Amino acid sequence: MATNNQDQQQSQAGRHQEVGHKSLLQSDDLYQYILETSVYPREPEPMKELRELTAKHPWNLMTTSADEGQFLNMLIKLINAKNTMEIGVYTGYSLLATALALPDDGKILAMDINRENYELGLPVIQKAGVAHKIDFREGPAMPVLDKLVEDDENHGSYDFIFVDADKDNYINYHERLVKLVKVGGLIGYDNTLWNGSVVAPPDAPLRKYVRYYRDFVLELNKALAVDPRIEICMLPVGDGITLCRRVK
Repeated sequence: MATNNQDQQQSQAGRHQEVGHKSLLQSDDLYQYILETSVYPREPEPMKELRELTAKHPWNLMTTSADEGQFLNMLIKLINAKNTMEIGVYTGYSLLATALALPDDGKILAMDINRENYELGLPVIQKAGVAHKIDFREGPAMPVLDKLVEDDENHGSYDFIFVDADKDNYINYHERLVKLVKVGGLIGYDNTLWNGSVVAPPDAPLRKYVRYYRDFVLELNKALAVDPRIEICMLPVGDGITLCRRVK
């Protein structure tokens, strides 16, 4: 009997580690309650289709969680965003959440190094009738940002920017994005609690990629906390998202 209980506990612990990548809640049941009560019943059909399609992809842990997608969709509407940017697209779940929330003449400059992943979700985006809002650029974001920053007319021209990409470049992105977002506009940095590893002891058993990027996430969090150009709010949604509102 004790062996069965131990096996069950180990099974539950393993399951929680996977779910925990996109939820920092201590209870899987509580997270499932949120999904089944608030998220799934109101999830637009195109987002459901794209979420289920992405779940079959071998890199599906890279996708934005359904509760965070719902959050981004509402946030876009609350701030009446029209001109937006997304760095890191993957199959486009968060991109679709944004596109559905924007007005018909809204725009998203979307950047990712892998067009193939984006094109997996593109048929769903097209079927949803929002592909015309997206300007997709394949390749590293930094050269595109540098070119944008060179033109003063682009300064303060974006209402909302979402970043879910290479964590080792977050701090470099920030120095450019804070110039491109308008005063009163928002930048959202995803994964800022990084699987909970930001509070893990040095000898904690972490996956290699989690350990590698943890220091970059910690560096970003420290920099955002003291940046006088922004106000911040760190939320335990998904894998942690920090909202930065430009104030100067």
